[in-house]
Amino acid sequence: MDHKEVAARTLKALGGEDNIVGLAHCATRLRMVLKDTKEVDTKALESDPDLKGIFEAGGMFQVIVGPGDVNVVYKEMTGMIRKDVAVSTDELKDIAANSGNWFSRAIKVLADIFVPLIPILVGGGLLMALNNVLSAEGLFGDQSVIQMVPALEDVAGLINLLASAPFAFLPILVGFTATKRFGGNEFLGAGMAMAMVMPDLVNGYSVAETIDAGEMTYWNIFGLDVAQAGYQGSILPILVIAWILATIEKFLHRHLKGTVDFMLTPLITLLLTGFITFVAIGPFLRTAGEWLGVGLANLYDFAGPVGGFLFGLVYSPIVITGLHQSFPPIEYMLWDQGGSFIFATASMANIAQGGAALAVYFLARGEKLKGLAGASGMSALFGITEPAIFGVNLRLRWPFYIGMGASAIASTFIALFDVKATALGAAGLIGFVSMRPNDIMQFFICAIVSLILAFGVAFAYGRYLISKNGSIDPDEVGAVTATSSDVPSATADPNAYRVASPLTGSAVALSAVSDPMFAAGKLGAGAAIEPTEGRLVSPIDGKVTVTFPSKHAYAVRGKDADGNNVDILMHIGFDTVNLKGEHFTSHVSKGDEVKVGDLLCEFNIEAIKAAGYPVTTPVVVSNSKKTGSVLPAYHPGEDIAFGDALLTVDPKVTEEAAASPTAS
Repeated sequence: MDHKEVAARTLKALGGEDNIVGLAHCATRLRMVLKDTKEVDTKALESDPDLKGIFEAGGMFQVIVGPGDVNVVYKEMTGMIRKDVAVSTDELKDIAANSGNWFSRAIKVLADIFVPLIPILVGGGLLMALNNVLSAEGLFGDQSVIQMVPALEDVAGLINLLASAPFAFLPILVGFTATKRFGGNEFLGAGMAMAMVMPDLVNGYSVAETIDAGEMTYWNIFGLDVAQAGYQGSILPILVIAWILATIEKFLHRHLKGTVDFMLTPLITLLLTGFITFVAIGPFLRTAGEWLGVGLANLYDFAGPVGGFLFGLVYSPIVITGLHQSFPPIEYMLWDQGGSFIFATASMANIAQGGAALAVYFLARGEKLKGLAGASGMSALFGITEPAIFGVNLRLRWPFYIGMGASAIASTFIALFDVKATALGAAGLIGFVSMRPNDIMQFFICAIVSLILAFGVAFAYGRYLISKNGSIDPDEVGAVTATSSDVPSATADPNAYRVASPLTGSAVALSAVSDPMFAAGKLGAGAAIEPTEGRLVSPIDGKVTVTFPSKHAYAVRGKDADGNNVDILMHIGFDTVNLKGEHFTSHVSKGDEVKVGDLLCEFNIEAIKAAGYPVTTPVVVSNSKKTGSVLPAYHPGEDIAFGDALLTVDPKVTEEAAASPTAS
């Protein structure tokens, strides 16, 4: 390979120096953030004989060069562009996070804030769904389950306590993660959120009702009447407050030094943020929520089915802001006028988001996404949508939009049938118990429409994405599903080139790993291992050709019986380049001669996992396009030890034979 020529061709195909915002590399590929991906000549990159493929994910455009060559091409390319473009992988991630349009960045910020909260939201949501089943009257007859079985009353009370806590104190959780995301001290953010939900304040769920009754208590602050109102269950106020708090804190850190900074920054930050919260931001957003509810009610009355369509369309986005917490007082007013359309519309929106999440469950390949989509989808069907919205649908985007559309259509029928509720409850499938008796059948019809539309369209679109990209998960785009080539073949020649296992652990099909480049086979055919011992040994006799500076990737070159090169690449974990060698100890250098079983590297499995990185290790023949068929000698899930047969490289086996194994 003429590395300088490859670098020049690649740079030209990428749209030139002016189109590159940041450039870095890992063990196998160039990673970059581009100004405009439309300027890229993808055909030139894909047809380049010295490149192994291209890929776009996480805001980065990636060009696969291969181990041993990528660092040289990177060095040549950095000599052709501005010096400030070459950055570390960590810096490139920051650049990618801040690239894209405002909407993409906003979604990324919300994901960073809410993804850590998903477990508690899912747990609380499912518990609340269980409580709704136990306490809803009319679900299994005229009486609720706990009325029929009084012995369960205290059990239901405990379940309700555990279920309500995460949502009542959601501002504290969001205050912690949001302030951390905005660059402030997360404990100051949590402390400010605690002040917003103090028991001394009027509960946030009762604020509007208390004000209407003339029973609100006020502080007199510099002549201003400031309502002693809480913000239980709200989201938007604490998001805004967390940003303000972080901004104030960072400003003070820049201008105060030493002991003065240590003592005064927390004091001034909390004091200023507290005044802003209760005097301005909080009341403004609470009033905005009330106006929104009244405006939607007037729109619904004026526009009928069109109003139902619009309200159903925007209800889930309103949930993201938390402004839906302002709707109950409007519903109380509507009950006096014959019933509330708000609860019925909310049920359609929740069911739609749940249906879209369940479609993701049936489409997802990764266990994490599948488990989250299944649990949160069921939770949404029973009225708790935050886990589904923040954990699944909003992250993938398209399920959220499909849920909005399905909700809009179902809510149009809600308006046409004049379906209304006379009580609050669980806004989901069991919401029928809150409907007017004559509206229950129509409610079920609308609910079925919402569920089928959301699930059906999301499933169909997801299948399209799988056929196009290999996965619905943006973290796995480009990956392929497991094929018969992932299982051992009985057609391999006994004299074929053998590749031993460099690790002890559990065998994994290459197509099942989370990294899209390895899963798609773009870095070579092979297998993967989930190690249980932190030692990597040589799988063949040969020469070490790659020892990456971060010590996480190694390549060894051997010779087959005909004297042809066989290049074995081993990559410990994914994105472990970011550890910069921490938790890894290399025992070889580039150019060393090794035998099967010679120690290449030691690594700390638990420390790497604790840092947030997987240790699943692909072992691939990186030049498999030239060597012939690469055949696994294992079954996925089997235990495998150092030296056990892992792969065979057999140029005598055709691709057709490799794809049709006779082994069971």
